[in-house]
Amino acid sequence: MKILYLDCFAGISGDMFLGALIDIGVSEDAVRAELGKLKLPGYSISTRRVVKQNISATKFDCITEPGPDHRGYMEIAGMITGSRLSANVKRRALNVFKRIGEAEAKIHGVPLETIHFHEVGAVDSIVDIVGTCVALELLGVDGVHALPPPLGTGFVETAHGRFPVPAPATLELLRGVPTQPTGLKVELVTPTGAALLAEFCTKFGPMPAMQIDRIGYGAGSRDLEKTPNVLRAVLGQTTGGESDVVNVIETNIDDLNPQVLGDVLERLLAAGALDVWFTPVQMKKNRPGTLLAVLCEPNHTDKLTELIFEHTTSFGVRVTTAQRRKLAREIIKVATGYGEIEVKVGRLGDKVVAWSPEYESCKRAAGQHGVPVKDVQAAALRRRYD
Repeated sequence: MKILYLDCFAGISGDMFLGALIDIGVSEDAVRAELGKLKLPGYSISTRRVVKQNISATKFDCITEPGPDHRGYMEIAGMITGSRLSANVKRRALNVFKRIGEAEAKIHGVPLETIHFHEVGAVDSIVDIVGTCVALELLGVDGVHALPPPLGTGFVETAHGRFPVPAPATLELLRGVPTQPTGLKVELVTPTGAALLAEFCTKFGPMPAMQIDRIGYGAGSRDLEKTPNVLRAVLGQTTGGESDVVNVIETNIDDLNPQVLGDVLERLLAAGALDVWFTPVQMKKNRPGTLLAVLCEPNHTDKLTELIFEHTTSFGVRVTTAQRRKLAREIIKVATGYGEIEVKVGRLGDKVVAWSPEYESCKRAAGQHGVPVKDVQAAALRRRYD
């Protein structure tokens, strides 16, 4: 699986993202040619080598002529829709602008259709967003992963006034995305960078196990005091399965009616827990108790912890972080004498190493044909070797 990993230790912006993709090998001329299909007047693009804290990187520049510095969401959407860009680039670019538009609409309390972008509606921001969508298509990756970005602190001057960092739009765009704290008093993640992360990145955490092919660095405009202001992009093939980071929430309970625990399990799973399990434990004063454990993505930790406090008698939880290694998996349907059965297939690279019939699918088929569930499971298992 061809993966692009964004090591955004210094944050991310649109020009940093596009610069990193060009540095990793995407043709600048090809990006320029595709951007020409947008029919956006008044700009030219170029790249140059710069050094940020002893790291050589590509700085992507969009040089604009005097003209409108803001455009409405509907105007930009019409421009993209009416262009000769590929269907995939159109879809992705429209998604990014819609994300930004919905964030701005919520913050300012106005309908999406009336939103006028200022910084993001300027020519250079349109070029950064559409150009990044073009470059990712040219690169042909199967997925984009990223390090949780640091957000910075302080204040930033915008067309709407002096806003705190992270800017309100940036925070809104990063809902559900894990982030890192930092004491740097500078804007490290721009609204454009946040929207691109939210649209393209499917996993956040440390770099997955992968065979590294190419590495690129995209430079930002600022010079940070101690950190190289670059976005590092790593292109490679995943090996040995997939990896991600999860949190484990645990609490010991000895004074709750066991009947309630079943309800708690269902609530936790419905709220986004990846798995929930109970373990019998012996607690102080020789009381038998239950260890409640919850596996979850880091950004769900607070919500699930609150749920535990609300629905159990727990006074505290323990949270640990773990790196998880897992097979690439997908659900397929196989034909059997009992109809189509869903099977979970696990792959290690190109090799199928796990084949597990889905219980609910087997149960439905067994009920329809009046046979034991185990007979349906056996029929689905045999299809692995057909």
